[in-house]
Amino acid sequence: MQELLEDSVLLQCRVNDKPREEFIHPTKSLLDFLREDLGFTGTHMGCMTGHCGACTVTIDGHIAKSCITLAASVQRKKVVTIEGLGEPDSLHPVQSAFCEEAGFQCAYCSPGMVLSTVELLSENPEPTDEEIREALAGNLCRGTGYQSIVRAVRAAAAQYLAKQESQK
Repeated sequence: MQELLEDSVLLQCRVNDKPREEFIHPTKSLLDFLREDLGFTGTHMGCMTGHCGACTVTIDGHIAKSCITLAASVQRKKVVTIEGLGEPDSLHPVQSAFCEEAGFQCAYCSPGMVLSTVELLSENPEPTDEEIREALAGNLCRGTGYQSIVRAVRAAAAQYLAKQESQK
Protein backbone atom coordinates (compact mmCIF):
# COMPACT_ATOMS: atom_id res chain seq x y z
CA MET A 1 0.00 0.00 0.00
CA GLN A 2 2.80 2.42 0.86
CA GLU A 3 4.42 1.73 -2.52
CA LEU A 4 1.13 2.53 -4.28
CA LEU A 5 0.87 5.88 -2.51
CA GLU A 6 4.47 6.77 -3.34
CA ASP A 7 3.87 6.11 -7.05
CA SER A 8 0.45 7.78 -7.13
CA VAL A 9 -0.65 11.28 -8.00
CA LEU A 10 -3.77 13.00 -6.76
CA LEU A 11 -6.18 13.62 -9.62
CA GLN A 12 -8.80 16.30 -9.09
CA CYS A 13 -11.34 16.76 -11.86
CA ARG A 14 -15.06 16.83 -12.60
CA VAL A 15 -16.65 13.81 -14.25
CA ASN A 16 -20.24 14.14 -15.39
CA ASP A 17 -20.63 17.28 -13.27
CA LYS A 18 -19.43 15.65 -10.06
CA PRO A 19 -16.12 16.55 -8.39
CA ARG A 20 -13.71 13.63 -8.24
CA GLU A 21 -10.57 13.27 -6.19
CA GLU A 22 -8.64 10.01 -6.59
CA PHE A 23 -5.09 8.78 -6.22
CA ILE A 24 -4.02 7.23 -9.52
CA HIS A 25 -0.87 5.83 -11.07
CA PRO A 26 0.60 8.50 -13.37
CA THR A 27 0.53 6.16 -16.38
CA LYS A 28 -3.12 5.15 -16.01
CA SER A 29 -5.24 5.91 -19.06
CA LEU A 30 -8.34 8.01 -18.76
CA LEU A 31 -10.31 5.03 -20.11
CA ASP A 32 -9.13 2.79 -17.27
CA PHE A 33 -9.75 5.52 -14.70
CA LEU A 34 -13.32 6.02 -15.91
CA ARG A 35 -14.16 2.33 -16.20
CA GLU A 36 -12.20 0.76 -13.34
CA ASP A 37 -12.08 3.51 -10.73
CA LEU A 38 -15.37 5.31 -11.36
CA GLY A 39 -17.51 2.59 -12.95
CA PHE A 40 -18.44 4.48 -16.12
CA THR A 41 -18.55 1.47 -18.42
CA GLY A 42 -20.42 3.29 -21.19
CA THR A 43 -16.99 4.44 -22.32
CA HIS A 44 -15.98 1.38 -24.32
CA MET A 45 -12.62 -0.25 -24.82
CA GLY A 46 -12.01 -0.93 -28.49
CA CYS A 47 -8.71 -0.69 -30.30
CA MET A 48 -6.60 0.89 -27.52
CA THR A 49 -4.86 3.00 -30.19
CA GLY A 50 -7.36 5.84 -30.60
CA HIS A 51 -8.58 4.76 -34.02
CA CYS A 52 -12.05 3.31 -33.39
CA GLY A 53 -13.69 6.02 -31.26
CA ALA A 54 -15.46 3.65 -28.86
CA CYS A 55 -13.66 5.31 -25.94
CA THR A 56 -14.62 8.88 -26.88
CA VAL A 57 -15.38 11.35 -24.08
CA THR A 58 -15.33 15.11 -23.92
CA ILE A 59 -12.70 17.04 -22.01
CA ASP A 60 -13.63 20.67 -21.42
CA GLY A 61 -16.16 20.39 -24.25
CA HIS A 62 -13.92 18.81 -26.88
CA ILE A 63 -13.89 15.17 -27.89
CA ALA A 64 -10.91 13.04 -26.91
CA LYS A 65 -10.00 9.37 -27.16
CA SER A 66 -9.74 8.22 -23.55
CA CYS A 67 -7.69 5.12 -24.39
CA ILE A 68 -4.74 7.27 -25.46
CA THR A 69 -5.22 10.06 -22.91
CA LEU A 70 -3.48 9.89 -19.56
CA ALA A 71 -5.89 10.30 -16.67
CA ALA A 72 -3.45 12.72 -15.05
CA SER A 73 -3.87 15.07 -18.02
CA VAL A 74 -7.45 15.90 -16.96
CA GLN A 75 -6.27 17.55 -13.75
CA ARG A 76 -8.79 20.34 -12.94
CA LYS A 77 -10.73 19.66 -16.15
CA LYS A 78 -14.31 18.67 -16.89
CA VAL A 79 -14.85 15.21 -18.40
CA VAL A 80 -18.19 14.05 -19.78
CA THR A 81 -18.90 10.42 -20.64
CA ILE A 82 -21.97 9.07 -22.41
CA GLU A 83 -23.50 8.52 -18.96
CA GLY A 84 -23.24 12.25 -18.28
CA LEU A 85 -25.14 13.29 -21.39
CA GLY A 86 -28.69 12.24 -20.53
CA GLU A 87 -30.76 10.01 -18.28
CA PRO A 88 -32.62 6.84 -19.32
CA ASP A 89 -35.96 8.65 -18.89
CA SER A 90 -34.67 11.95 -20.31
CA LEU A 91 -32.32 11.36 -23.22
CA HIS A 92 -30.20 14.09 -24.73
CA PRO A 93 -31.65 15.15 -28.14
CA VAL A 94 -28.74 13.51 -29.96
CA GLN A 95 -29.33 10.25 -28.12
CA SER A 96 -33.04 10.46 -28.99
CA ALA A 97 -32.27 11.08 -32.66
CA PHE A 98 -29.96 8.07 -32.79
CA CYS A 99 -32.70 5.89 -31.28
CA GLU A 100 -35.43 7.25 -33.57
CA GLU A 101 -33.32 6.87 -36.72
CA ALA A 102 -31.86 3.45 -35.81
CA GLY A 103 -28.42 5.04 -35.78
CA PHE A 104 -26.85 1.97 -34.21
CA GLN A 105 -27.37 -1.76 -33.90
CA CYS A 106 -25.12 -3.17 -31.19
CA ALA A 107 -24.42 0.34 -29.82
CA TYR A 108 -20.73 -0.34 -29.16
CA CYS A 109 -19.77 2.69 -31.25
CA SER A 110 -22.60 4.88 -29.97
CA PRO A 111 -20.71 6.74 -27.19
CA GLY A 112 -18.20 8.04 -29.72
CA MET A 113 -20.79 8.75 -32.40
CA VAL A 114 -23.11 10.57 -29.99
CA LEU A 115 -20.42 12.65 -28.26
CA SER A 116 -18.82 13.54 -31.62
CA THR A 117 -22.24 14.63 -32.87
CA VAL A 118 -22.82 16.80 -29.79
CA GLU A 119 -19.51 18.55 -30.40
CA LEU A 120 -20.25 18.96 -34.13
CA LEU A 121 -23.68 20.48 -33.53
CA SER A 122 -22.37 22.82 -30.83
CA GLU A 123 -19.96 24.24 -33.41
CA ASN A 124 -22.06 23.82 -36.56
CA PRO A 125 -25.81 23.42 -36.04
CA GLU A 126 -26.49 23.00 -39.78
CA PRO A 127 -23.81 20.59 -41.05
CA THR A 128 -23.79 19.19 -44.56
CA ASP A 129 -23.56 15.44 -45.06
CA GLU A 130 -19.89 15.88 -45.90
CA GLU A 131 -19.28 17.80 -42.67
CA ILE A 132 -21.14 15.12 -40.72
CA ARG A 133 -19.00 12.36 -42.22
CA GLU A 134 -15.84 14.37 -41.52
CA ALA A 135 -16.84 14.95 -37.88
CA LEU A 136 -17.54 11.24 -37.40
CA ALA A 137 -14.44 10.03 -39.24
CA GLY A 138 -12.72 9.09 -35.98
CA ASN A 139 -15.49 6.63 -35.09
CA LEU A 140 -15.85 3.19 -36.62
CA CYS A 141 -19.13 1.28 -36.86
CA ARG A 142 -19.11 -2.35 -37.88
CA GLY A 143 -22.89 -2.83 -37.67
CA THR A 144 -25.20 -0.35 -39.35
CA GLY A 145 -23.13 1.20 -42.05
CA TYR A 146 -23.17 4.95 -41.99
CA GLN A 147 -26.40 6.01 -43.73
CA SER A 148 -28.55 5.62 -40.61
CA ILE A 149 -25.90 7.39 -38.55
CA VAL A 150 -25.83 10.38 -40.93
CA ARG A 151 -29.65 10.38 -40.87
CA ALA A 152 -29.55 10.45 -37.06
CA VAL A 153 -27.15 13.41 -37.05
CA ARG A 154 -29.40 15.27 -39.51
CA ALA A 155 -32.41 14.58 -37.25
CA ALA A 156 -30.49 15.81 -34.20
CA ALA A 157 -29.47 18.96 -36.10
CA ALA A 158 -33.13 19.60 -36.99
CA GLN A 159 -34.08 19.21 -33.31
CA TYR A 160 -31.31 21.63 -32.28
CA LEU A 161 -32.48 24.22 -34.81
CA ALA A 162 -36.14 23.84 -33.80
CA LYS A 163 -35.18 24.33 -30.15
CA GLN A 164 -33.14 27.44 -30.99
CA GLU A 165 -36.07 28.87 -33.00
CA SER A 166 -38.53 28.22 -30.16
CA GLN A 167 -36.26 30.07 -27.72
CA LYS A 168 -36.25 33.25 -29.82
